[in-house]
Amino acid sequence: EKFPLAERTLGTQMKSVGEVLSFGRTFREALQKAMSSMELDSFGFDGEKLVRDLGKSELLSACATPTARRLWMVGEALRQGHSVETLASATGIDPWFLTEIDTIVSSELELAKSKLHAIGASQMRSLKQDGFADARIAVLLGISEAEVRQRRLELGVSPSYKSVDTCAAEFVAFTPYLYSTYDHGSEAPPTDRKKIVILGSGPNRIGQGIEFDYCCVHAVIALRKAGYETIMVNCNTETVSTDYDISDRLYFEPLTLESVLSIVAREKPVGVIVQFGGQTPLKLSGELHKQGVPIIGTSVDSIDIAEDRERFSALIKKLGLNQPPFATARSASEAASAAARLGYPLMIRPSFVLGGRAMRILHSDEELANYMSEVVEVSNQRPVLLDRYLNNAIEVDVDCVSDGDDVVIAGVMEHVERAGIHSGDSSCCIPPQTLAAKTVAELKRQVEVIAKELSVVGLMNTQFAVVPGGEIYILEVNPRASRTVPFVSKANGVPWAKVASLLMAGKQIRELGIQEAGEMRHVAVKGVVFPFSKFAGVDTILGPEMKSTGEVMGIASDFAGAFAKSQFASGNLLPVSGKVFISVNNGDKAELPLLAEKLLRAGFSLCGTDGTADYLSSRGMAIERVNKVRQGSPHIVDMLGRGEIAVVINTPEGAGTHLDSRSIRLVANELKVPTFTTMAAALAAAQAAITIPDRSYLSVRPLQEYVAEMTSLRA
Repeated sequence: EKFPLAERTLGTQMKSVGEVLSFGRTFREALQKAMSSMELDSFGFDGEKLVRDLGKSELLSACATPTARRLWMVGEALRQGHSVETLASATGIDPWFLTEIDTIVSSELELAKSKLHAIGASQMRSLKQDGFADARIAVLLGISEAEVRQRRLELGVSPSYKSVDTCAAEFVAFTPYLYSTYDHGSEAPPTDRKKIVILGSGPNRIGQGIEFDYCCVHAVIALRKAGYETIMVNCNTETVSTDYDISDRLYFEPLTLESVLSIVAREKPVGVIVQFGGQTPLKLSGELHKQGVPIIGTSVDSIDIAEDRERFSALIKKLGLNQPPFATARSASEAASAAARLGYPLMIRPSFVLGGRAMRILHSDEELANYMSEVVEVSNQRPVLLDRYLNNAIEVDVDCVSDGDDVVIAGVMEHVERAGIHSGDSSCCIPPQTLAAKTVAELKRQVEVIAKELSVVGLMNTQFAVVPGGEIYILEVNPRASRTVPFVSKANGVPWAKVASLLMAGKQIRELGIQEAGEMRHVAVKGVVFPFSKFAGVDTILGPEMKSTGEVMGIASDFAGAFAKSQFASGNLLPVSGKVFISVNNGDKAELPLLAEKLLRAGFSLCGTDGTADYLSSRGMAIERVNKVRQGSPHIVDMLGRGEIAVVINTPEGAGTHLDSRSIRLVANELKVPTFTTMAAALAAAQAAITIPDRSYLSVRPLQEYVAEMTSLRA
């Protein structure tokens, strides 16, 4: 999904970024629960859209090729009448599994002929024992999930809960580690203790990963210490939160409305925390609130204000703050009118997205028309959001905690890449390196004003753009834990997720003695890890849609050393000599002399295409001229292939330039040549390269020493 041009066939090169685990009493039940857990907006064998344009024989051929969605396609092939034997021969999947899937599909075909009122307790229980989610039954009957849930409860069909024996029957298992099923009899009955449920983040994927699991685990630790029974709900096998000895009670269940409502009805907690699991629990929060679930922390209404662009805009206007000019469009014609009013370049994205999915920077009417026709479905329920793109703005993340009255700033992070690169893909540093003290103070003031207006209880993340001249624009506010919380906590030594969980449980900032972290004598840089090596043919250009799958932290006494460490840690090995190829767009040329001076000082030689070479030569800097690919051999790709290029710096702009330079980036990626596609990152790398020869950045100190220096400053 993130890499449309990537080869989708699965093979010996691993491409997945996350996984789920589900339990059931039968394979069919466990399989359908796993499909519901994957957060693909799928609750079973609902792959009709995947095969809409395929004939019966074409579908069989498609099933023979392993892809991420083959399981759903196999279900559709069985629905269209292909036999188990035929599919087994075509796919190599064992007939036993195909027979189980065929049983599910046959049940679906029968169910689709029925009516809700005709379904009795026995049939409903049988469907649930086969893993049918309420949401899937609703689709097959053409009704709402709420109607199915109501009918199921009227029939007395509710899940029972079984425990996984963590001691394999050798000893008594004291840790309840539970899953739902529809057999009779439950195990590990609920206690009468005061309890809090924490909703996890589900499977790791680009845009939502273990940073949220970090927050969930810290919340569990803090709340257990405060005397609460902690109940974790998650389905991710790879996370610490699903270790059986972390929480008092673990439910290994899909993070769906159905499963959460059932767990809450069973456990009757005093509160449910949705802040720590990223977008997954937030999407459930509105409906959970309507069903009377006691969500603690920031109110559901405040969460909605931050998520709903029109309500959020009204809030920013009321507070007298700035945001980029924007528009909401519910059709292609509305989008075209909005673009004419706002002007290009534009940032465009669907509403309510995760990890910047389908977010683009557009430069022309043609690009807008292509986006509206090919990328998204637009309707009254699914509008697109258009923002004026702020050229050359510095992006800043600010995290804070609040108890509803008092606000404490957790950290101010300056992004290395300029605004327009997704915050999850941008390197960032704490403390800020180029922002004026008065700008930082104003950023903190605005965060405090917003947090108080939203009555935030717990964590809040705010993203700003600071344009040349110092004017501040608010990009977005997330009244929840953000992916920056672990980085900030480790950089300044305060466990902010633990603090936030206690605030949500009713503690006050003054009561806990929480204050802003002291002045830092060190610099911490978050570096980013990308999966480009896994996807041959994928362009390494960064943009507003998140593509990274991990991050690292470099820490040193200055920015250059911390950045160098972060680059090495993320596998981007900075060379200390060789030839640097530079080709930048016109908007970046003003910074070229500074970049070239740093690279020459570090001992590199330079080469570039005509525009870049002319610009630097006219300013008295030595640079070798090299052909673009379309100008013929010998060209830059030839030089890359011969191993003559140590670093590539390429900042394209607009679709035409993207196409022109794509081959350079593809070859550089294949040959593992360090590549920088933003001027800010290139400047940071050049500064780091200057520090590398004296190896001072390699000084090693434990994190505790850095934090101790801050503690002494606070004291």
